[in-house]
Amino acid sequence: MRRRDFIAGLGAAAWPLAAGAQQRGMPVVGFLWEGAPGGIPNQMASFRRGLSEAGFVEGRNVIVEYRWANFDQSRLRELAADLVRRQVDVIATPGSTRATLAVKAETTTIPIVFSCGCDAVQAGVVPSLNRPGSNITGVSTFHSELAAKRLGLLHDLLPDAIRFGLLVPPTDTQSVVVDAQMGAASIGRQIEISAVTTMTEIEAAFEHFEQRGIEGVVVGPGGPLFSTLRMEIVALATRHKIPAVYADRQDAEVGGLMSYGSSVVETYRQHGMYTGRVLKGERPADLPIMRGVKFELVINLKTARLLGLTVPPLLLATADEVIE
Repeated sequence: MRRRDFIAGLGAAAWPLAAGAQQRGMPVVGFLWEGAPGGIPNQMASFRRGLSEAGFVEGRNVIVEYRWANFDQSRLRELAADLVRRQVDVIATPGSTRATLAVKAETTTIPIVFSCGCDAVQAGVVPSLNRPGSNITGVSTFHSELAAKRLGLLHDLLPDAIRFGLLVPPTDTQSVVVDAQMGAASIGRQIEISAVTTMTEIEAAFEHFEQRGIEGVVVGPGGPLFSTLRMEIVALATRHKIPAVYADRQDAEVGGLMSYGSSVVETYRQHGMYTGRVLKGERPADLPIMRGVKFELVINLKTARLLGLTVPPLLLATADEVIE
């Protein structure tokens, strides 16, 4: 079996090799992702870069056992239990609070390194950001707290717009919706919520937004689902001629109008680095939750022109990057 085939492989067939590697002293990382293989190539490259910064190169001195839920949340607990049974050295759960909680329910001894856009304390992942305790640490970017800020950016671009929309996965609605609703109330505007779980529902949501006369949409953060369907969501917003602001700069890079948030790619690098530090023997309980501290506003002028929009000079001046 070629190395790349092994790395991408799943299930029991990969375990004998991993077990053999473990017996030779090579550590094993369990990697549990809510989405499907191949959906986040840039993030995966960044995760591996973080691992390498900590001294671990996949296939050379560390094995990564991948488990993909393929957006079936009911499988997360089963996949988490499988990694625990295999006694991997650490379990990484990037970008999904649900995956983290599934693993947390299965083990109190195997170290867990997570990343999420949530408030990790509010979500029940850790009791404290500074001293997470137990066997869990990770990265929290607090994307969910930025919905009001993103709505404000849309309002700056579209000062006369009255009706806005919010597109989110159902499980992310509580904190994101509250933040967006508070933001809408502060500027005297209306916001309509659309919770989606599939591409079909996302397409229907944009149809609904257009029919309802929604003038701008705040997209996400949407975790693995929105990361995997990034280009499709951006294309839908453009097709329906609805200005949209996103959580990740990659959305603006592939044609989204605007993005505001911390870098998801950078989060995966930090995730990989923390995973490597745990492999070296550091205790998760002693590693404080890292927070995204740098937030970037990216504006795609090409998309603005395509939508017939003129970006106010003040908004352009505050952008960290303008894509021509």
